[in-house]
Amino acid sequence: MKSLAEEAITVVRLADLDAKADHAYALAKAWFAGRVGVGSVDRNTLPDDPGRPEKPELIAPSRMPRRSKGGVKGRVALLHSLAHIELSAVDLTWDMIARSAGHRLPRSYYDNWVQVGLEEAKHFKLLANRLKELGSHYGALPAHAGLWEAAQSTGLDLTARLAIIPLVLEARGLDVTPATIRSLEGLGDPDSAAILRTIYHDEKKHVAFGAKWFRYLCDRDRRAPEPTFHALVRKHFRGAIKPPTNDRARAEAGLTPGFYKPLMPLTGH
Repeated sequence: MKSLAEEAITVVRLADLDAKADHAYALAKAWFAGRVGVGSVDRNTLPDDPGRPEKPELIAPSRMPRRSKGGVKGRVALLHSLAHIELSAVDLTWDMIARSAGHRLPRSYYDNWVQVGLEEAKHFKLLANRLKELGSHYGALPAHAGLWEAAQSTGLDLTARLAIIPLVLEARGLDVTPATIRSLEGLGDPDSAAILRTIYHDEKKHVAFGAKWFRYLCDRDRRAPEPTFHALVRKHFRGAIKPPTNDRARAEAGLTPGFYKPLMPLTGH
């Protein structure tokens, strides 16, 4: 293998999704075994878009069909949507690792994010395999590129990338996943619910890593974390942080209300 940064780009570029996940596993194993160093990358070699197979068809978020509720068809649509989110998370994490090279960061930073990259690949594989068990497959339904696009304006600002990916997008997972788990259990699908429980447990850790390293960069640059977060989210994130929020899970991950409450829309009475 080459360096962590160079091989992270390979993960992002791979269009074969089994190969993408396998390369993420192998790279994480090599990193934790001390067989690769961080290395460096030419910013011009970073891909504008991740590697993808021909399917699913990527359409604008506004054109996504409404998911049916209940039944196998509804569960397949839900799991397909979640698989696409996790696949986007694989590419966003490894892309961030590559972009982090040259930022004078401690090894523990890379330890944390390589672990996240490994776990996102695991999440995608779990969901893709569950789709097959339900008689479908990833790529059977359309999807959108909204998550990747949401992060691209942060490509040259690592602090902004940490604000948007773990502290906005992954934190949203902490808000909505418990209800989804309950819904799947109510539909008599404990196997899918168990996968989401694994994802929820890991996502809390990912948000904690985001909060830790966001504060680290703010402290290093002598910036106050909360106002810096507010400014970066207003600049780079389209839309609002919507209620209800899972305040307990967010706080357990180190994301206290002072970060996100000022960004939430005011509600009337």
